Amino acid sequence: MSTADGIRHSPRSLYLHMKAIVFSRPGDSSVLSLVDREVGVPGPGEVRVRVVVSGVNPTDWKARAGGALAFPEMVPNQDGAGIVDAVGDGVTSLAVGDRVWVYLAAHGRPTGTAQELTVLPADRAVRLPDGVGLDVAASLGVPAMTAHRALTVHEDGPSRLAPGALAGRVVLVQGGAGAVGHAAIQLAAWAGATVITTVSSDAKADLARAAGAHHIVRYPDDALADRIREIAPDGVHHVVEVAPAQNAALDVEVIANHGSIAYYANNNGEELTAPIVASFVKNVRWQGLLLYTVGERALHAAAEDITAALGAGVLPVGESAGLPLTWFPLDQTAAAHDAVAAGVTGKVLIRVADETA
Repeated sequence: MSTADGIRHSPRSLYLHMKAIVFSRPGDSSVLSLVDREVGVPGPGEVRVRVVVSGVNPTDWKARAGGALAFPEMVPNQDGAGIVDAVGDGVTSLAVGDRVWVYLAAHGRPTGTAQELTVLPADRAVRLPDGVGLDVAASLGVPAMTAHRALTVHEDGPSRLAPGALAGRVVLVQGGAGAVGHAAIQLAAWAGATVITTVSSDAKADLARAAGAHHIVRYPDDALADRIREIAPDGVHHVVEVAPAQNAALDVEVIANHGSIAYYANNNGEELTAPIVASFVKNVRWQGLLLYTVGERALHAAAEDITAALGAGVLPVGESAGLPLTWFPLDQTAAAHDAVAAGVTGKVLIRVADETA
């Protein structure tokens, strides 16, 4: 049904108030509180999504714990999944009732997905292929889009991912048991690459193997570079790097000529030191990446390719797929943030509502 202001609503959309997690000052997870808030109304080019699952990433707790807030009150969490509940004027890409995955919901805005309904730009809500669970959908966003960007910055590589796009290439995923590493393994294998990953334990090796890694090497190991070069004697073409301060020298040692090292985090150090001559002899491309500043073209390309991968059955979650899920209810969002900050293996999700509610 439509109203005089052009907004299309679900016939069940009679919400006046909702539950939301908010914070009004930076700090530890104790600043988060569960409150009642009025339901937002989508403006032109916006949609409102009834959130079923909210995903938690390291950026969520870091943004909460960081400096001055951009808004007097904020709702955390960038990622999530749910059902379109209302559509603002001018939106043609989505309709009421569509199941969607959501990314960067709180980027430049005061409200993320840790609430029952969230309003966001229509291009940050992506229609799901049939049969994709909302647990999978809420696990995408930051991890999968970061992985996509890391795999598409090579000087001579593809700018988009699809079956065969990385055929003949070798990808090294540093830290294959993390959420980004997991997505990078899945996307690279789907695109036809040979995937090598590093892990720190047998349990994490099992997860990386379940995700689809072809070769797994354990660290710490003084002979780690030798083991990687045994697998890829001509070097690796793409490195997806979570700990550049720790791994820079190793990456340069195993990289192929014109290879790319895409780094997205600062695990184990704030500064990196790399061999200069060895880097420029190999024409190495050091590529930093952050979704918040990467630009709309890269975001939209990632959203389209990830959705295509979903339609092909790629990017499953759960322990059997290499990404254990840890669940919390909405009123325990603080505990969910703490679990991510503590480095829990896998993906932390918040069950906001039942899909059929």
